[in-house]
This record gives sequence, C-alpha cells and structure tokens, in this order.
Amino acid sequence: MEPQRRAGAPGAQVIVISGPSGVGKDTIINELRRRPVGQTFHYVVTCTTRPPRTGEMNGVHYHFQSRESFDALNAAGELLEAATVHDRSYGTPRDEVRGALARGQDALCKIDVQGARSLRKVIPEALLIFVAPPSPEALAERLAGRGTETADELVTRARNAITEMERAQEYDYLVLNETGYPEEAAAQVEKIVLAERAKHPERRISV
Repeated sequence: MEPQRRAGAPGAQVIVISGPSGVGKDTIINELRRRPVGQTFHYVVTCTTRPPRTGEMNGVHYHFQSRESFDALNAAGELLEAATVHDRSYGTPRDEVRGALARGQDALCKIDVQGARSLRKVIPEALLIFVAPPSPEALAERLAGRGTETADELVTRARNAITEMERAQEYDYLVLNETGYPEEAAAQVEKIVLAERAKHPERRISV
C-alpha cells in the first residue's frame, strides 16, 4: 500500500539520470557536485541487495540491504520504484526524495531504465535525462577499463546496454558523454535542469 503523499516546496524537481553501465553517470554526477547548481541538489542514495564493492560505504554510495529488508521496504510502499538489474535489486527510498522536495531541493536519482519507467508512473513530473556513450565500442572500453566485472558480466552488461539504448527515446533529454569530456556532459545537464526549473517555478510535486 502506498503511503499518503505529501507536496514538496514550489519549484523543487525530481531529476533522474540513467544510462548503460560504464557510460559515466557517476563521473557526471561528481562533476555536477562541483558546480553551483549541483550544490543545491540532494543526491538520493539508492537501496540495493548487491554486496558493496571495495571502497563503497553504506549510506554514502548505497543503502546496502538484505533481500528480506529490501522486500519489506518495497511491500510497505517505502520505495518509489524497485527493479532487478544484473540479478540484483535496486530501489529509490521515498523518504529521501520526499525530504529533499520538502526542503526545496531538487532530488537527483541515478536509476536504470527499468526503474526510471516505474518512477515516471509514480511521479509523472519527474525530469528524465539519458546519458549515452559516443559509440558501443567506447562503452565496451570503459567497462573493461573499470576492472570490476568478470568476462561473463561484461558480456551481459554489453547485451543489456543495447536494450537500454533503445529505451532512450522514453526520456525527456539525451546527453552524449564524449570520452574524456565529462565536464561538457555535466554542463548540458546543468543547462537542462536550470531551464526546467525556470519553466515550473510554482509546481509542487507530491511524493
């Protein structure tokens, strides 16, 4: 059952950034953090059932959950969306988004295409931005360069990337992340966010 919705402050947005694994979403988000507009965002921490990677901290990179606790949150309506990606579950915590909007902050969510489609159904006003690589070959090089996936996982992610790219048309905007120029992609995202903010200064999003 969905909890009772609450309206956020006027003008506060829900921003979704998606794209295939290895496209550079985290790099763009880190670049946004250094920009004036990005310093006003609340960066939503996703819940996940996957184990932490080396250097990842609970509550900072993800809220790491057992399968039981994740399913309980989802059943209680405390996740705005939940999706299974590469055999692991991910979900966006309602309280984080709701709290950001109440404070007048834009809530920035990094979500896969499956989750973004679900979130759009719950929050039709959400601003969806898809980050694309310059080419499939460039994406494969970035994935291999991370060194965090096995050979089988790389094949799976490459296959899934094709499906994800086909869903880019469902998004409001597409941003190309050229290799070596994440600051340019971040600048495009910043421009989009400011333009959308100017269009809807009095809109209140209920979550």
